[in-house]
Amino acid sequence: MPMRMLLMSFALSLAAGAALAQPFGDPAAGRRLAEARCSACHAIGPGASGRSIPGVPAFADVAAMPSTTQLALQAFLRQPHPPMPDIVLTPAELDNVIAYILSLRGEPRR
Repeated sequence: MPMRMLLMSFALSLAAGAALAQPFGDPAAGRRLAEARCSACHAIGPGASGRSIPGVPAFADVAAMPSTTQLALQAFLRQPHPPMPDIVLTPAELDNVIAYILSLRGEPRR
């Protein structure tokens, strides 16, 4: 019986790890949303560098920051942060935009 419990615990831990490793969001949908709702202020394309408006980072620059993680972006984008307009996103939209931003890591910047 103890061996059976040990094997069951191991199997459950593997399943939990696999669930945590599941991809979140749809980068393509995130790019479409960013083009529609964010591009007035941010340079959003892959490889884009610099700012669309002074003081407003390009998405590629945000992606390149060492502190940029899924969790950090979720926390930042859920809170108002003037002068950025308070853009309300559904949880799925938020995940999609974050997936798009994180997909820009490693893109050559111009």
